[in-house]
Amino acid sequence: MQLFQTSVSHRAMASALAVAIIAGSATAARAADAAADEGDEIFVTAQRRAQSANDVGITLQVATADTIRAQRIVEVANLPQLSPNVAVKENIPGLVPVITIRGVGLNDFSATNSPSAGVYVDDVYLGSLALMNFNFFDLERLEILKGPQGTLYGRNATAGAINVISAQPKLGVTEGRIAGSFGNYTAGDIEGAVNVPLGDTVALRVAAKGQWQGDGFFYDVLRKQNLGRRAELLGRAQLLWQPDDVWKVSLKVEGQHTRSQLGAAEFFGAIRGPNTPASATCPGSQSCINFLGYSDSDGDPFRGAWSYDPIFQANQIAATGRIEANLGNVTLTSITAYIDFNRIWGVDTDASPQAILDFITKDDVKQFSQELRAAGKTALLTWTVGASFLTDHIFSSYDGNLPALLNTTTYTSSDQHTDAYAVFADLEWQLSDTLSLLTGGRYTYEKRRNVGSTVDLVSRPPASFLSMAPFGSKPVTLAAVNAQITDNQWSWKVGLNWQPTTTTLVYGSITKGVKSGGFFAGVATNSGQLIPYKPESLISYEIGLKQRIPDAGLNFTASSFYYDYSDVQTFIRDTVGGLPIQRLGNVKDASIYGADIDLAWNPVKGLDLNAGIGLLHTELGAFATSNGAVPKGNRLPDAPGFSANLGGSYAFDLGDTRQLRFQVDARYSGFAYKDAINDPTIAADSFWVVNGRIVLADDGGWEISAWAKNLFDERYVTQGINQSALGNGFRVYGAPRTFGVSAAMTFK
Repeated sequence: MQLFQTSVSHRAMASALAVAIIAGSATAARAADAAADEGDEIFVTAQRRAQSANDVGITLQVATADTIRAQRIVEVANLPQLSPNVAVKENIPGLVPVITIRGVGLNDFSATNSPSAGVYVDDVYLGSLALMNFNFFDLERLEILKGPQGTLYGRNATAGAINVISAQPKLGVTEGRIAGSFGNYTAGDIEGAVNVPLGDTVALRVAAKGQWQGDGFFYDVLRKQNLGRRAELLGRAQLLWQPDDVWKVSLKVEGQHTRSQLGAAEFFGAIRGPNTPASATCPGSQSCINFLGYSDSDGDPFRGAWSYDPIFQANQIAATGRIEANLGNVTLTSITAYIDFNRIWGVDTDASPQAILDFITKDDVKQFSQELRAAGKTALLTWTVGASFLTDHIFSSYDGNLPALLNTTTYTSSDQHTDAYAVFADLEWQLSDTLSLLTGGRYTYEKRRNVGSTVDLVSRPPASFLSMAPFGSKPVTLAAVNAQITDNQWSWKVGLNWQPTTTTLVYGSITKGVKSGGFFAGVATNSGQLIPYKPESLISYEIGLKQRIPDAGLNFTASSFYYDYSDVQTFIRDTVGGLPIQRLGNVKDASIYGADIDLAWNPVKGLDLNAGIGLLHTELGAFATSNGAVPKGNRLPDAPGFSANLGGSYAFDLGDTRQLRFQVDARYSGFAYKDAINDPTIAADSFWVVNGRIVLADDGGWEISAWAKNLFDERYVTQGINQSALGNGFRVYGAPRTFGVSAAMTFK
């Protein structure tokens, strides 16, 4: 689908889709005008208030609890199953999922940085990339908001926002659910939740999940064992007190305990060796060798020889207090949250049996946040105003083991403190019965201080080949930073919603989103690599249509967008100093345009069909690297020109109480680069991933199912790093085929 990327002008595409949206809305409005609004509606809180998803003038994708379970959406890395123009990659399998929406995403994996897509769990913002490693369980729904969220979700949300909403306690209801599964790779999980009333005004909901995988996806031919084992426990307790119609108070405590392994990467060499086939391209092929003569030519990305134990251990405890006061015309909300997270992980970044670039990393994150909101509604105005504060302290360290080529060990540390303050307002003015004007703004002040360095420990005779210091010398500081930055940023939104009928919404908006600047916290070889990078900003121009035709069981949405993207934060390759560093920097500008189209159709009883299409064109401005200037015209990383999601399910009755359901879903991703340089060596070819499920369910509350993910065992690249300066590189692949059986019981 490269044709779309290179040959369609954004004016022609945007104009054509805009005309189609407006013309289609008029036709559909006439067709739906007399139809009864009887279809099932999904309510969301994308605008910090309960609304039908069809009434929100934002491109969004919503997954209910049933969808999350049916498609086995268990972690952030699974989000692309739900929507086109959404990509998630991990630098190493199981480590720090990084979200890209419509080509906008942070190409970094440091704990000290924040994602470009703001992730919120029960209205609490997660400020560190390290906090993305969590498992989903007992959820009410997931919301994917596309495009910059300039007001209500304004901090660091240039790409969009992900809302994770837990199932909430219910007064006067006793109910629960227990479920478990077992599959190949000796993998399984068990999950349970129970809701119990404690009198008339108090309710308690407790949920827990255990997950394990005895055999990892990866086989180490030297150790003769699998890598990538998993063992994880998660728990959540929520207490609700609602003494009357005014007050609603809730307290949530949750924790995570992980003792697992990361996955591994596929090696490729940079040099042609004596046994390298003439057809092989070096660098890039597994049959090419590194500087020490190693190659891995078996062609299996899940089989190799690695020199490091990919340990992954994590612990987290978090608490959230929420107070709501409904005072009639005004609702006051306070959300107070604290997160304490730590982890240790090991990784072999040369993907070979030689200790060329091996690291043990420790991250410690402590975050406190407070948000205060007031919201109300009159005949002419729906409004929300508020203020927020977030402070965090993040410490990261890397112990580098580099004896094979550089004959040394290193120590890198980054100690960072951030304070962020914001005030915001969101106003929707009802201009007529069918037309409303949306305005909003957010002012953010952020102060960030970072103290960090990379030190060559000069630990092996005769000398370090990194700093060239002789053995016995004092440690050599290669790079250091001790600096503070402050950002003052405005984000805003102006939009129009037109609802000619109760089943039709046409919307348009201009929105500005911002993401604060920061510090590169990885291994560095000179202090210039640690210069703070600047804030980025994005102005979005979007027009869209949401149309329901209940009599036909049809729900259709389409949107067209154009982004003016400034000071893009991305990885820039830097080979100065002996190590091939991927450091964070800014590209002056970029432009993005594209479209999202989604269709859900229930043509007959029991049959549900859905399809989504994402079209995308991205273009980076010119930028400089240590190897020279890169001219204007490169694509943004993880931005395929075409992506799609397809799904269908059919259910039929087996007697009076039982039902058999067949379900299939698939996603397609077109060709995509993995870095701003557009290195073809680590680019990802197009791929399909297909999943399926068969379910036998009973009205008594039980169900059993058989399922498979990546049914056709597609091998597809999700990330890559080219380290040719050290003779090698690596590619990361998505999970292979998994399958198993599940059972669940719901009781009331």
